[in-house]
Amino acid sequence: MKKYRNFIIFSLTIAFVSCSEVPTSFPYVPPANANYEQPPMLSWISKFGLDSFFKINILRGADSGYVALFAKDGHLIHATAKGFADIESEIPMQVNTRFRIASMTKPVTAVAILKLMEEGKLKLDDPINLYLPNANDMTVAVSQSAGVDGKIETRPLNKQITIFDLLTFRSGIGDEKGKSDLGKLWGENYIFSGQGSLEERVNKIMRVPLYEDPGETWRYGWSTDLLARIVEVVSGATFDVYLENEIFKPLGMLNTNFLSMETNQKSIAEVYSKENGNLIHIVEPRSNPLDWTPGSSGLVSSASDYMRFALMLWNQGTYNGIKILSPESIGLMTQTHVKEGVLVGQVEGVGFGLGVGVVIDSEKSVSVDRDGDFWWSGFYGTHFFVSPQTNLVGVIMTQNQPAKGSSFPGSYGVYIAPIFAFWGI
Repeated sequence: MKKYRNFIIFSLTIAFVSCSEVPTSFPYVPPANANYEQPPMLSWISKFGLDSFFKINILRGADSGYVALFAKDGHLIHATAKGFADIESEIPMQVNTRFRIASMTKPVTAVAILKLMEEGKLKLDDPINLYLPNANDMTVAVSQSAGVDGKIETRPLNKQITIFDLLTFRSGIGDEKGKSDLGKLWGENYIFSGQGSLEERVNKIMRVPLYEDPGETWRYGWSTDLLARIVEVVSGATFDVYLENEIFKPLGMLNTNFLSMETNQKSIAEVYSKENGNLIHIVEPRSNPLDWTPGSSGLVSSASDYMRFALMLWNQGTYNGIKILSPESIGLMTQTHVKEGVLVGQVEGVGFGLGVGVVIDSEKSVSVDRDGDFWWSGFYGTHFFVSPQTNLVGVIMTQNQPAKGSSFPGSYGVYIAPIFAFWGI
């Protein structure tokens, strides 16, 4: 937090960027729980500071624009939209602007799996070969370096991957970013490359040797894509149809669907990136799933839609009288199952639950998190958090693709913004 204090104080001193504006209208997001009274709105100084911070970032070309919603005790207490959804066409950000939310798809996938578990259709300790027969042939690399013949030596797995391993990102499955010979092999089998259905793409990556035996190491990768395919096998519905019927429609998330379902991509905020200090328009964003429905990415949503999902998590699985999960499943999802090795080199003080990061040492965080807060983010600059201690929930969105090869986010603004909300409650 100290790292950003001077910048935040500076933000608070520029009254001219906020004082004369008409307040942003609240989107329609019903309270999560009628038993909680409407709390006070976010304090004026926090609203002023947040809007000033956003405007400074936009003026200096850090991001094109932002939408941010905050709720307390299940009620919205602040909404703001600043900047442009499309700079070239001068289309402003609005509270219902839709965004590519990328990895914020992962918590949704986790909820789908937990819902099937509650219905008795699967168990978390089930080996995945019960649902994905090709998993019987999976191997693990003996070394990440290729032999003299240019091949990766492999051996059979010590144990089958379980659904729990996939949910906790300890499956041994990688992604395209590795630098070793094994990493390059995963890159050659990039799940977003080429064409194919969810089933075909999952079958492709199951032929690549794992980095380590299941259950050993937290690793960011494509575990949730296997979970999405398991949802299809178990439910008998395609992944998009299952999410629509079991999560989105019940929660009233009417503006949420997969990118592959879009008929007019101009209805989505444009993606930008920093290049040589300038914000440039990205015509073809990376990891852009136009013909399939991943479990790891691919959803398009608005801050107001995702707030409904986040409030459901805050309210122990029920939103506005609609039950999606039991409190026991929410507790399981937000429990710290992995305490070491999560987002090493990027974020400190974080463990991992089932599809979400969990704060385990708030003193190490650059933000003002509390222990037990849980959150996740998306590749293009989207972020949500739930703080059980304070009953604060936030959704902040922009569209800023990280620089190629960078392990850091394109936008830091979405991570700093919650500081203002915590200060203002």
